[in-house]
Amino acid sequence: MEALAKPQRQMVRLRGRSYVAFVFVPTVPIQDWLLEIDATIARSPGFFAGRPVVVDLSSVDLSQSGIGHLLTSLVDRNIRVLGIEGVEEGRLTPSMPPLLSGGRSCVVEQSAPKKSEAKAESKPTSLLLESPVRSGQTVIFPDGDVTILGSVGSGAEVVAGGSIHIYGALRGRAMAGVNGHTSARIYCQKIEAELLAIDGFYQTADDIDSALRGRPAQAWLQGNTMRITALN
Repeated sequence: MEALAKPQRQMVRLRGRSYVAFVFVPTVPIQDWLLEIDATIARSPGFFAGRPVVVDLSSVDLSQSGIGHLLTSLVDRNIRVLGIEGVEEGRLTPSMPPLLSGGRSCVVEQSAPKKSEAKAESKPTSLLLESPVRSGQTVIFPDGDVTILGSVGSGAEVVAGGSIHIYGALRGRAMAGVNGHTSARIYCQKIEAELLAIDGFYQTADDIDSALRGRPAQAWLQGNTMRITALN
């Protein structure tokens, strides 16, 4: 009598996928901090919708009920929290988002490469796109500059570790210096942006001088203030 063949076990297929998450760092008084969030949402409605958000509680000392109230306040603003950092696990309940660790630091320290590493092929430090970035598309290049020969459509997003160069109209969102490069800049031939950001400091469409609309412009950081001027 032939032995019955054992059914072959199907292995679970796992895939990795990375996202650029917004990190909220609440400050006290919490109510005033929430008012700043409200002001941001008022300037750019729906900006946080569908985006991963992490709450870093290292700057505040909140009780378990205080954390719960903060999370509820964010949910009431249609902000869904992916995870929490900077707090003891004992202060979280099972119904709260999980405690996260190992997030990529926002500061990149340069160190001399080892001899074996120097011989290895280096990663590209710039990304060139010859076609436009259309509405709804997202381009993420955390390792250096991004250059786009076309335009960036409304609702599109470009995220770069270095500077962003756009040789057309910028109608969507551009975020430069996401790894802590405060010297990063954003250049475009026609500024109609929904949002500009450098190293976490940002301006929305309502903040940009109307006199600059439709003109070549550049943005950079001066201390903790973003400056946007015409590009001569």
